[in-house]
Amino acid sequence: MSADRLLMRAALRGGGWSALLAVATLADAAAVTILPITLARAIDGVLTGSGTAAVWACAALIAVSATADMLIQLAAGAGAAHATAWLRHSLVRHLLAAGPNLDLRAGDVTSRVVGGAAEAGVAPAAATQAVAALVPPAGALIVLGVVDWRLAATVAVALPAIAALLHVLVRDISATVRRYLDVQGTIAARLAEALTGARTIAAAGTAEREVERILAPLPELHAEGQAMWRVQGSVAARGLLSLTLLQIAVVGAAGMELMAGRISPGELVAAVQYAGLAAGFGPVVTQVLRLGRARAGATRAEEVLARPVRHHGAEAPPPGPGTLEFRGVTAGGLQNVDLTVPGGQAVAVVGRSGAGKSLLAALAGRLTDPDRGEVLLDGVPLPRLSHAALRDAIGYAFARPALFGETVGDAIGFGRAAVPEGRVEQAAVTACADRFIERLPGGYRTRIEDAPMSGGELQRIGLARAFAHPGRLLVLDDATSSLDTATELQISQVLLGPLSDRTRLVIAHRAGTAARADLVVWLDDGRVRACGHHADLWRDPGYRAVFGGGSGDPS
Repeated sequence: MSADRLLMRAALRGGGWSALLAVATLADAAAVTILPITLARAIDGVLTGSGTAAVWACAALIAVSATADMLIQLAAGAGAAHATAWLRHSLVRHLLAAGPNLDLRAGDVTSRVVGGAAEAGVAPAAATQAVAALVPPAGALIVLGVVDWRLAATVAVALPAIAALLHVLVRDISATVRRYLDVQGTIAARLAEALTGARTIAAAGTAEREVERILAPLPELHAEGQAMWRVQGSVAARGLLSLTLLQIAVVGAAGMELMAGRISPGELVAAVQYAGLAAGFGPVVTQVLRLGRARAGATRAEEVLARPVRHHGAEAPPPGPGTLEFRGVTAGGLQNVDLTVPGGQAVAVVGRSGAGKSLLAALAGRLTDPDRGEVLLDGVPLPRLSHAALRDAIGYAFARPALFGETVGDAIGFGRAAVPEGRVEQAAVTACADRFIERLPGGYRTRIEDAPMSGGELQRIGLARAFAHPGRLLVLDDATSSLDTATELQISQVLLGPLSDRTRLVIAHRAGTAARADLVVWLDDGRVRACGHHADLWRDPGYRAVFGGGSGDPS
């Protein structure tokens, strides 16, 4: 989808406001176009003693223009709000559908969704007003031709130069605004990264260095801002010069026509006003500037919408124990992985850092797709499952879980389907989270921002969330790394006991976790080096080295 097509789709979201804006702008343009010739008739009528009707007509046209202007302001604002809201909804929906592998920095994405969408949202109103702004110049040229063809010819000579100015403005302003917004996005991305790592920056004492890094693009931003003003100033200066020269030429020509008796005094006044309308492309320039900014914002939005999203099938998995299969899977650092995770078993995945453990976990629940090969759940390739069926069948717990919802209870129950309060509390007990939750001021109803948690407590909430939702496969991606040994042992016992009806894929870093699993998958350099029981694998020095050089209990 191109930026222009995106702007057209946004325009359609204006609905009735777009229609009202079109009617109001055309009414205003018509009134402005008709007013000078009506005023001419009034002047000539006053001079001859018969201009009352024309005077009233002038008053009516002024009233129409004033009313239309009020409606334009209302409709333009409301239409822009609707278009911006639709574009932001589209961007956010697409971002979340694209999943966690979107190759854009968070701050830059935020800049595109907030600032870029707002810029693009004004396009429908700006386009309508730009088109309507062409009516007075065109109408002025026509009326001048009716009054005296020589006056129209005088004005027509200047129009190609004015059109060339507008072309240059559209070309230059769109490119400059695009670069300006890109630099803004870079600053926003760096700021977001710094806020995420604020503790590290504070501990390292590098705050001043980070300030310099974040604001380093400011000179470039300043340069692009200056470039925008130069483009606008250059066009405005040339346009003003052209308008002044044109009006002088028309006044001279109209004066000669008046002296020759070919036009009346009122028509002289009208000719001067129509010369201003014919060459007065100020309103057009204003809307073209807005369109240039809108097109730049839409281009940045389109870059997000062009990112591929995962499409889902319509199937539900057949009844089964949750058998997970990897067939010839290659993705990132994983190479040609063939692996079967037996249904109903607890399988630990171990390996050195960078071996591909977290990638394997992401592939298991289709948080990412393989480059080659396929992943199946109970014999059905994951892409053939409907989105609802996939998410209902497979649950996750992460090393650094993000909490969503208003309260701690909401965070545990967060998911597609509502979770009864009793199940939320039972899941917290299962995850060993109930004790610290009960100490919170409001228990499960404590607001998340009022419940500071340690890394281990946060992981227990994440585990509780995974336990609260039924499913046939549970993936724990390093989800117990921050727990103390005693709590980790309790969680392991839960995984082997009450949750033994699910298949459990556990990314493990501790020998004790691997020892309690039904099966261990040993990844080494992106490949499955071995599968078996922990006690059997422990005989291999390379396996023991995964856990820190060979120490540890194989049982």
